[in-house]
Amino acid sequence: MRFTTPIPVREIARHTGAQLIGNTELDATGINEIHKVETGDITFVDREKYYSKSLTSAATIILIDKDVACPPGKALLICKQPFAAYDRIVRMHRPYAPLISSIDISAQVHPTATIEPGVIIGRHVQIGAGSHIEANVVIRDYCLIGERVIIQSGAIIGSDAFYFKKEDGRYQKWTSCGRVIIHDDVYIGACSTIQRGVSGDTVIGRGTKIDCQGHVAHGVVIGEDCLIAAQAAVAGKTIIGNRCTLYGQAGVAQNLVFGDDVTVFAQSGIGDNLESGKSYYGSPAIEARQRLKEIALLKKLPEMFNAIRGLVK
Repeated sequence: MRFTTPIPVREIARHTGAQLIGNTELDATGINEIHKVETGDITFVDREKYYSKSLTSAATIILIDKDVACPPGKALLICKQPFAAYDRIVRMHRPYAPLISSIDISAQVHPTATIEPGVIIGRHVQIGAGSHIEANVVIRDYCLIGERVIIQSGAIIGSDAFYFKKEDGRYQKWTSCGRVIIHDDVYIGACSTIQRGVSGDTVIGRGTKIDCQGHVAHGVVIGEDCLIAAQAAVAGKTIIGNRCTLYGQAGVAQNLVFGDDVTVFAQSGIGDNLESGKSYYGSPAIEARQRLKEIALLKKLPEMFNAIRGLVK
């Protein structure tokens, strides 16, 4: 998430009650999880095994639960509960506000866009020229919709990330402050759901088509001209290349990377990164050609078994 204006690190320390060490003159320009951070960002760490990754990341300001050496040019905010402080900062600068009208006054809808009855459009949403939003679509706060985008009835764009932190045996909800960005010429089928990022963006690339009841989780990036068939689901932070095809009910695990021109057959379960230009099938999925050979051999097992049993006699 980008802040509207830079925030002095001293102000952040005051609001969170954290001890400030390092460069006390810094300004924060955003806040992000560790895998999304950029220069100027705040991030947090509360497990020692991740200290090095956080301290050496691009983040400029780190919320941390232990007094450690501060890297040159950075600032540390030391507090007992870095996650709680992180969440407090998010809620302070992007507070939740319930919708009080069908189309929020801050939304920017191009005059040539078609908005059917029953559509809900949240705060600071942008919808581009020639887009068609069908009845009963919900577009939550800060989503950006490009030009000539079609979103069919019942789709929900920008629902909160399904993302929780486990503390003392209980799950604490992260406040979602990311966005959904849908580029030009995208098609979203009926009753599909696209979640906002936890702190970054969920992105649907130009020309991609998603069938009915598709699910795209928080922080997913889908490239251009992809086809996602009905009931396929992509878990959080996975990156899919250009011109990829996921057939019906394919399931993709979190934190994966697909190359370009990948095809995933129907009902396949993907748990590993996929190479460009290849097809995959099965659960767990392997290259389709190899899986089809295995299926062909399986069909021959009864005949092979009977032949072996005859030899034993």
